[in-house]
Amino acid sequence: MIKPEIVEAKQVGEIITQIEQNGFTIRALELVQLEIEDAEEFYAVHQDRPFYKDLCTYMSSGPVVAMVLEKDNAVAEFRKFIGATNPAEANEGTIRKQFGKSIEENAIHGSDADETALEEIEFFFPGMLE
Repeated sequence: MIKPEIVEAKQVGEIITQIEQNGFTIRALELVQLEIEDAEEFYAVHQDRPFYKDLCTYMSSGPVVAMVLEKDNAVAEFRKFIGATNPAEANEGTIRKQFGKSIEENAIHGSDADETALEEIEFFFPGMLE
């Protein structure tokens, strides 16, 4: 999911180009405006963390681009491609190093496990996996 600050900065195309150039195939893509309740549901795993409320407010502050990507070992490969959560700690050339501003405004969200990816696909693209 490409985050609101990237949509606002009109950098979505640059990131999508890099995604495709790195061997990922886009199987679904949609510009979505999350309501606060949607963000709370999506990030429910973090509800006991101190950053949860701010994260949900931020993620519902503007449109995001939800995507389903395909590639061998897609989740692990995408995590490596986007870089560390904190852009300051991300490797050179990663999406978060190039476009991230902070831990919260880090340009892009990527699923952390195959099981999470399936849940997140169902969240944004209901019925796609049937």
